[in-house]
Amino acid sequence: MPRVVVIGAGIVGTSLADELTERGWTDVTVVDRGPLFATGGSTSHAPGLVFQTNPSKTMTAFAKYTVEKFGALRHPDGWAFNAVGGLEVATTPERWADLHRKAGWAQAWGIEGNLVTPAECAAMHPLIDSDRILGGFHTPADGLAKALRAAEAQGRRAEARGATLRPYTEVLGIVDDGSRVTGVRTADGVIDADVVVCAAGFWGAQIAKQVGLVLPLVPMAHQYGRTGRIEALVGRNTESAEAGLPILRHQDQDLYFREHVDRLGIGSYSHKPMPVDMSTLLSDTAGEPMPSMMPFTEEDFAPAWKAAAELIPALDDSKLEEAFNGIFSFTPDGFSLIGEHRELAGFWVAEAVWVTHSAGVARATAEWIIDGTPSIDTHECDLYRFEDIARSPSFIMQTSSQAFVEVYDVIHPHQYRTALRGLRTSPFHARQVESGAYFYEGGGWERPAWYEANAELTQRLCAEGLALPERDDWASKFWSPISVAEAQWTRENVAMYDMTPLTRYEVSGAGAAAFLQQMTTNNVDKSVGSVTYTLLLDETGGIRSDLTVARLGPQTFQVGANSPMDFDWLSRRLPGDVVLRDITGGTCCLGVWGPAARDVVAPLCPDDLSHQGFRYFRAISTYLDAIPVTMMRVSYVGELGWEIYAGAEYGAALWGLLARAGEPHGIIPAGRIAFNSLRIEKGYRSWGTDMTAEHLPAAAGIDFAVRMAKASDFVGRAALKRASAPASMLRSIVFDDPNAAVLGKEPVSVDGACVGYVTSAGYSPTMGRTIAYAWLPAQLGVGEAVTVAYRGSEFAAVVHAEPVVDPEMARIKR
Repeated sequence: MPRVVVIGAGIVGTSLADELTERGWTDVTVVDRGPLFATGGSTSHAPGLVFQTNPSKTMTAFAKYTVEKFGALRHPDGWAFNAVGGLEVATTPERWADLHRKAGWAQAWGIEGNLVTPAECAAMHPLIDSDRILGGFHTPADGLAKALRAAEAQGRRAEARGATLRPYTEVLGIVDDGSRVTGVRTADGVIDADVVVCAAGFWGAQIAKQVGLVLPLVPMAHQYGRTGRIEALVGRNTESAEAGLPILRHQDQDLYFREHVDRLGIGSYSHKPMPVDMSTLLSDTAGEPMPSMMPFTEEDFAPAWKAAAELIPALDDSKLEEAFNGIFSFTPDGFSLIGEHRELAGFWVAEAVWVTHSAGVARATAEWIIDGTPSIDTHECDLYRFEDIARSPSFIMQTSSQAFVEVYDVIHPHQYRTALRGLRTSPFHARQVESGAYFYEGGGWERPAWYEANAELTQRLCAEGLALPERDDWASKFWSPISVAEAQWTRENVAMYDMTPLTRYEVSGAGAAAFLQQMTTNNVDKSVGSVTYTLLLDETGGIRSDLTVARLGPQTFQVGANSPMDFDWLSRRLPGDVVLRDITGGTCCLGVWGPAARDVVAPLCPDDLSHQGFRYFRAISTYLDAIPVTMMRVSYVGELGWEIYAGAEYGAALWGLLARAGEPHGIIPAGRIAFNSLRIEKGYRSWGTDMTAEHLPAAAGIDFAVRMAKASDFVGRAALKRASAPASMLRSIVFDDPNAAVLGKEPVSVDGACVGYVTSAGYSPTMGRTIAYAWLPAQLGVGEAVTVAYRGSEFAAVVHAEPVVDPEMARIKR
C-alpha cells in the first residue's frame, strides 16, 4: 500500500486524509506544525460562509460536495454545517442584473436558488433595511461550515481507518531520490512516503519552493470582526446553534455577515490588498492568538463599518469588540492549485483552497492520486495551467492583488486585466496598433478583438444591407459591431487573422510518430504533408484537449495545442527517443481565409496552390516571395485559405507582403470576435469552453476524430469501448430574436425545466441571428424549441442541425 504524507492538518489536509482512507489508502500520515485541530492556519479563523454558486461549474461542484459532506458529519460538540441559507442583496441596478446572471448559474449548475423582493429579503433577514435594496438572491442549501469541527470529524474518521495525525511536526524539507519523493524531513527524523501532498495553506508556496516548484499564490490579509451584543439578535439563537438567519453578502460594498449567537460577524474586502511578508510573519503575529491572524487595522475598516450600518441600522448601537486581519491565499485567477510536480513524481499540491471548496478539492485530489484522473473536470485548477510569465514574482503579486480587489466585483466575461499587459505580442503588433486594434488578452498574449480601421467598411456593408444586432449594455461591453462586418467580409471576400498566440509544439525524433499515435485518438502516422485533427483523452475517455497534428517530415511533427497543460500531459509520458519543444514564441502565424484567399496568396508562391495541387488538410514547406513559410490548408472559420507559419523574425515582412498582395482584393485584418462567430457557424468546438475532460468525444460531437480501429492503442481507448450512449450532447441552437445575445453559462430550459446550459455564442451575419452551443439532453431533436435565460430576460431558440452554415463544406474545399 502506498505511504502518504499530507502536510497540513487544516480543512484541506483532513478532508484529503478522509477521502484517501475511504478509498482504501490507509497508510496516511497527516503532519502539522501546530496543535490539532486549531493548527494556526486559515482554517482556525475561517468564518465558514459557504455560498455554493460560482461562475465556474467546477468550483460550484466542489462547494456542492462540501455542503453534502459536511452536512453529514458528526462531531461531539455539535454541527459541522448549518444550512441557514444564503442571501445576496443588490443596492444598484448593475448588481441586481448580476444577481439574475448568478441565478442563471445556479440553475445551470443544479443549485436551488430564487430571486426575491426587498420585502422577502427583510422577512428572511429582519436586520436589513429593505428600503436600501432592490432585491436579493436566496439559496436555501448554503450556510455555515464549522471548519474546525469538520476538520476534526474527518481527521478522526481517517484515524479510525488507520491514518496517523501528528501535531507539532514541522516539515523541514522534502526527501527524494532525484526523480521521485521518498519522504519528509522533520525535527524527529524522516517520515518515509511514496506520495507527499502539500496542503499547507498559505505556507504552501514556501514548501513547494524547496522542491523547485513555483506556486502562484499570495498570502493576503482580510479583515473580519465581531460586534458587541445586538439587541435585535438577543434570544434568536442558542449557543449551540449560533445562527438562524441566512448568511448575507452585500457585495456592492464588499461586505459579508454572519451571526455569532447575539453578535454579528462582518468581513470586508473593501480595503486595499494586504499581502503578507512570510519572512516576518512570526514576528508580525507574535501578539495574536495564532500566526494566521495579523493585527487589526482599524482605519482600513472605517468605511466598511459605515456601509454595513447603512444596510443594517441595528449596528448604529454597536461596535466591533474583537477583530483581526486573517490570512488566506489568493491566486492570479482566483482558482485553486491542484496537481503533481512534473519534475518530482509523487509530490502533489492542493493549495489556495477556501473552506467552501475544501471537501470537493480533497475528493478530486484523492481521485487524481489513486485513479489517475478526477471524476470532474479540473483544468481551471490545474497546477500547470499558467504560462511562464504567470510564475514570475511580479505577475503573481500584481494579479493576485487584483483578484483580491475584484473578489466581489461584477466581472464581465470579456473583461481582462489592465496591469501587466503587452507582455506577449506577435510580430504583427505594431501594424495592429496602427489599424486600431482593440485587444483581448489570453495566456499573456495581446489578441486583437476587432479593428477600428474597419469602421468605414462596417458603415458601407450596413448601407448594402448588413443587419447589426441591437445589443443591451451588458452584451455591448468589450464588443463592437465592427466584428460583425469583419465576419461578413471574411465570408464574402478575404481577411487575415493573427493566429500567433495559438500554442505550437514540435514533436521530433525516431519515436515521434509512435508516441503521437499512443497519445492521440486519430491516425497521425500518415504521409509527410498530412494534417490531422485529433484528441488527447484521459484514462476515462474524457477530452483533455484537441490538437491539429501536421507531419512536416518523417520524424518531425508540428502540433497545434491549447494550453501549457498539453505540454505537461505530453512531457510526463515522453519516451527517450522523442523531443518535445514549445515553438510558439519563436514562430508566428497568419490565417488568410475567404473566397479570394487563393487570389491573394497564389501569385506569391512558387508551388501549386490549386485545390487539386494543395488539398484540404495538407501542409507544405515553401516560400511566399522570399519568406520561408509552412502553409497548412486548414480553416477554423470554414473558408478557403491557409494557416501560414513563419519564423518570428519574418513576421513584420509577412504581414506587409500579404497586406500589399491583398489590397486589390480588399483584404482586411479581422479579430477574435469575428473568428469566434465564424467557427461557431461551422460547428467547430473550443476546448475548455465547449468541451472538457468531463465529456466523451461522442457527446461533444467530435467522435469523427477517434479511430478505434487503428493498430496502436491510445490513452482512453479502453474507456471509450466501455462507454454507453451519452445522456447529453453539445448542440447548436439558433435564436429567434435577431437581437438576442448570450455570453455563455446561461441555463437552457424546455417547458420551464432547466435541461442544460450554454457554453459559447456568437452573432452570425450569415444567419442574422446569434448561434450558441449548449449541452442538452441527447434525445432533444433538431427543430425542438428551447428557452435561454439571460440576466432577467428569456430568449427563444431552436436546436439546429450542424454545421449551421455550409454543411456541404463547399466553401472550404474549392
